[in-house]
Amino acid sequence: MEVLNTVQQVAVMALPVLFAVTVHEAAHGWMAKQLGDSTAEMLGRVSLNPLKHLDPVGTVLVPLAMFLLSGFLFGWARPVPISWRNLRHPRRDMALVALAGPGANLLMGVGWGLVVNLGLMLRNTLEWAAMPMVYMGAFGVLINVFLMVLNLLPILPLDGGRVLNSLLPPRLSAPFSRLEPYGLFIIVGLLVAGLLGKLMLPLVILAVDILPASGVVKELFLV
Repeated sequence: MEVLNTVQQVAVMALPVLFAVTVHEAAHGWMAKQLGDSTAEMLGRVSLNPLKHLDPVGTVLVPLAMFLLSGFLFGWARPVPISWRNLRHPRRDMALVALAGPGANLLMGVGWGLVVNLGLMLRNTLEWAAMPMVYMGAFGVLINVFLMVLNLLPILPLDGGRVLNSLLPPRLSAPFSRLEPYGLFIIVGLLVAGLLGKLMLPLVILAVDILPASGVVKELFLV
């Protein structure tokens, strides 16, 4: 397939990235509401409005700079506030709230894969629309799988860390929770050392393989 220049790449990436982080964060708030905590809803965070969730630095400047400098995407959105005291079963429910974000990314990955397949069906009749759909859908699959895998790493404050914290017995959960302020430094350290990509790539490929249009995603972004 035709290779996109940097401007075209940024253009097809913008919408999938916005949806990926927005729906991910909204899913946390929605799940918390179902389980008894309306904090996120009261603050307007159970919303598909990207402006409610975006962090100007973490969602825009850092990912753009990382992509232009290294081709690797890394960033964050504003975390959705959850009051665990309002949850009906705090330890179990915090794990469910945490899993809602990666679960939303998995569903979006399926949806973007179907967009790729639709674009491939239209490429002989509406090529002007089909090829952007293919590239945007393929990147949509990739960014959602990437966010799902990253967030499931067992490091606080990532979602995987919150799930692990909920599963640990209280005598281990308390000391593990105290590591949360250092979580971002651990992640950045793994990234700078080149270990984060090595750790995540096999998991990303494994997840992409179960989604629609996996071959196209690999051809465009993983080969």
